[in-house]
Amino acid sequence: MAVPSMATPIPGIRNAVKPIHHVMRWSLEIFLGSTTTLSFNPQQSVLSGYVGTAKLADAKEVLKGIQQEPGVQYPVLIPNLRGFEAAIAAGAKEIAVFASASESFSKSNINCTIEQSLVRYRDVTAAAMKHGLTIRGYVSRVIGCPVEGAIDPSKVAYVAKELYNMGCSEISLGDTTGVGTPAVMAFVPLDKIAVHFHDTYGQALANILVSLQMGINVVDSSVSGLGGCPYAKGATGNVATEDVVYMLHGLGIKTNVDLNKLMEAGDYISKELGRPLGSKTATALRKLTT
Repeated sequence: MAVPSMATPIPGIRNAVKPIHHVMRWSLEIFLGSTTTLSFNPQQSVLSGYVGTAKLADAKEVLKGIQQEPGVQYPVLIPNLRGFEAAIAAGAKEIAVFASASESFSKSNINCTIEQSLVRYRDVTAAAMKHGLTIRGYVSRVIGCPVEGAIDPSKVAYVAKELYNMGCSEISLGDTTGVGTPAVMAFVPLDKIAVHFHDTYGQALANILVSLQMGINVVDSSVSGLGGCPYAKGATGNVATEDVVYMLHGLGIKTNVDLNKLMEAGDYISKELGRPLGSKTATALRKLTT
């Protein structure tokens, strides 16, 4: 079995306390672009660099400054039509919209209710389709919310269905706080979706393994475990791409990702952000080689 693995640096950059200059992000994208052979088919690896909004006011400089390689995705997170127009002006070829299955999180993260966000994204996705752009959808808080508790799977299915009907080619289900367990995941609809796990409670790799066994073939991850969420107290970053790749290689799954180069990318951005490595694999292998 082979599975696409997605490296997504943006969560950690978006939530970094230290201002991140676009030149630093150019360098990170170059590092990530060198980790894979960039020769893909549906059964091989996909490396994706996310260019976002929020603190990333110079996202357009990132898009202009990086060399967009064939086979590598560079979606831009879009909150509204204004953001979409800016993305188009910057040359974006793929966008991503992010909704939530939790009313509380939707209000704190994007300042609107779930229904209001869906209305907003219908306009965004319609505009994107007119321009021929690929659209990725996100649903956060698919398992649990620190305010609302357990999330009803039917609510997750509803939001995912709405995004799919808008034209999203892929829906990523996000366990933002990391409270999910493999058993809970069995109740979440998984057709046409990816999985996106934070590793707050050390459950991410276990959840990914079960997801693979269920037939999921796209996994979101973050170089060096960058990430977190300003509206989810205590939440750590996305599962480290290095750890996912190491697990996949151990399972005999071909990824086409160069783990050593991937760790170099993790070393680079972690040092630039002044944070320790967030990958257990990188930490362990570095100790063995130094």
